[in-house]
Amino acid sequence: MSTKVTVIHADDDLPIASDIPNPPLADFEDSNSVPDTIATAESSLARAAEAAPVDLDNSALYLNRELSYLQFNLRVLDQARNSRHPLLERLMFLLIFSSNLDEFYEIRISGLKKQLEFGRQRPGPDGKYPDEVLREINQQVRVALTEQYRILNEDLFPSLAQQNIRFLYRNEWNTALTVWARDYFRDEVLPVISPLGLDPAHPFPRLVNKSLNFILSLEGKDAFGRDSGLAIVPAPRSLPRLIKVPREIVPEGDNFIFLSSIIHAHVEEFFPGMRVKECHQFRVTRNSDLEMSNVEVEDVASALQGELHSRRFGTAAKLEVGATCPQELTDFLLQRFNLTEDALFRLDGPVNLQRLMTLTSMVNRPDLCYPPFTPGTPPALEEGVSMFNAVTKEDLLLLHPFQSFLPIIDWVRQAAKDPAVLSIKQTLYRTNESSELVEALSEAARNGKEVTVVIELRARFDEQENLQFASKLQEAGAVVVYGVMGYKTHAKMLLIVRREGGRLKRYAHLGTGNYHRKTSLVYTDYGLMTCDETLCADVHKVFQQITGMGKRIVPDLVIHAPFRLKKSLIRLIQQEKNAALEGRPARIIAKMNALTDPDVIRELYSASRNGVKIDLIVRGICCLKPGIAGISENIRVVSIIGRFLEHSRVFYFANNLHPLYCSSADWMERNLMHRIEVAFPILRKKWVSRILEELEMYLNDRCQSWELQPDGSYLRLAPEECDKREPVQTLLLQQLATVRYSTV
Repeated sequence: MSTKVTVIHADDDLPIASDIPNPPLADFEDSNSVPDTIATAESSLARAAEAAPVDLDNSALYLNRELSYLQFNLRVLDQARNSRHPLLERLMFLLIFSSNLDEFYEIRISGLKKQLEFGRQRPGPDGKYPDEVLREINQQVRVALTEQYRILNEDLFPSLAQQNIRFLYRNEWNTALTVWARDYFRDEVLPVISPLGLDPAHPFPRLVNKSLNFILSLEGKDAFGRDSGLAIVPAPRSLPRLIKVPREIVPEGDNFIFLSSIIHAHVEEFFPGMRVKECHQFRVTRNSDLEMSNVEVEDVASALQGELHSRRFGTAAKLEVGATCPQELTDFLLQRFNLTEDALFRLDGPVNLQRLMTLTSMVNRPDLCYPPFTPGTPPALEEGVSMFNAVTKEDLLLLHPFQSFLPIIDWVRQAAKDPAVLSIKQTLYRTNESSELVEALSEAARNGKEVTVVIELRARFDEQENLQFASKLQEAGAVVVYGVMGYKTHAKMLLIVRREGGRLKRYAHLGTGNYHRKTSLVYTDYGLMTCDETLCADVHKVFQQITGMGKRIVPDLVIHAPFRLKKSLIRLIQQEKNAALEGRPARIIAKMNALTDPDVIRELYSASRNGVKIDLIVRGICCLKPGIAGISENIRVVSIIGRFLEHSRVFYFANNLHPLYCSSADWMERNLMHRIEVAFPILRKKWVSRILEELEMYLNDRCQSWELQPDGSYLRLAPEECDKREPVQTLLLQQLATVRYSTV
């Protein structure tokens, strides 16, 4: 049985009707089994609900973006308490929480503070003003940091000690360790540190963002008769923050001391003849968002290079000090950094926790880490096969990290050497330090192929590396462009043109994640390898638009931002609503990193009110409130937090001609309106079915899943069931990868 439905095509502004079969709906009975009378009744109820006056712009229906992000980071911190994770991985979750929090203050909190500074306070869709949000965030962060250090000191450190991994504080040093620490200080630390006494000739120094420093209160006069009473000791970044004690000093297990402990123990050696009354570590987190005007910039690379240095000394956003630092010293620091008491956080331990991430490389304890695995490779893409022949036979779909990213690298390598390949075009947003892809693209350019690489220089915190990659590619003869000013190029596209049988043939790879081998082992992302003529022609059009100039293009299958993606998403949501109004099953499943766009949320609310079943898998920020009677009772939002970072974006609309799209874009204003993004349809039915099955696995997870509540809190789903079933990521590992020993 086929049903006439409205189908949205990417190549026009108007919907057209097509006769197509109902797509598969995992949670619905066969539509033929639903009596017409029931369908009519449900349709009438939906129309009645739609007719009821409801203001879908009401701020009470929206969650605050920043507070929602903080909820996500608290879910990350909770993994440090989860005994199902191996011990060292629990420590990593705790440190990732710190890293996330730093970036949160460097970018988002700094942005809010800037609004206050320039008097540009405006409420968000949730109705909250920046000053109100800042107060709430600082209160919640204070509680979260207390819990973080409690987990570290009362749970993780003792548990690690039971595994013979110890962090030795000064009161635990024996005579041999005390002597060794003194020698280490004099040989490795003292020669590279420059203590800074504070007086009119030595004003308060410009301290680098997130650097470890010590503030000292001194007694006595120095050789020049100065007695300012205060000094700063900065710890150079060249010094390791975690130092492994040799086995001949402490024979049993792996033992570590902190650089801060060594400096504390010997700080008076910086100030001979004076007494150190107080010595306390501190760290300031600064605004790190680069600002580049879209006008009067002749060379974006040169302009960006100039901005990178200033990032290290941006406006202060957060001050962290040791728990025992006296009030007079914290007041002094707050004044110097132009911060209020709200931005001060006292920590019961090292102030630079994320530098502990080096621990996993300093101990050989695989039993305390996740089981290793080898990403799977489909037989069609085994090493040595021609990627072009494999893709010609059928489109191929990969899900990283469960399946290997190496076929993508091998494809570019093969293209670089293949005399039949004429050109390669690729976007690079983030890639790894010694990128095999950059090497392969450089080789292709040296081999005389036309290589065009769109490098997004403004990929946050990867700008310097991207500048270096751009220089390397240009030296090899590749054409490098930096996208379009004002719009980050976030799309993940690779296009290869090859001469076959006297004609040119295009091949393309489209993905949801970066061309980054290292993150492909920890981020979940889909990648499609195809030679579909229409899809490849669309990719070619998007590349032309980025690298050249001209009027707006209209691809046939690909939907791209900033031109059509938001508009198309809204129409696809409305299409499901119309199907529900006509009494037909309607379903939306969307998986993404973040959902913040108020226009999209409004349409989801409207669809829910009309009976559309909506399942959202949103890892991080979600400003939509599910489960509100009469508004969003048909919407469920879950967040999956586990071993791998959920990064893939997948959108399913049951009543569309092409029901399933993968994309590089989240449903955020920045992605839909201020970035170059693509959403591409999955054309083969078997891949649509596979992705739907995998989405259902996520929706059915009870081990790594948190469900968003109407008040913005998250409820962990049935953790007691974890003893009876495997987490979704483990199931995917078992299905698609090779696990070397049993999973946790």
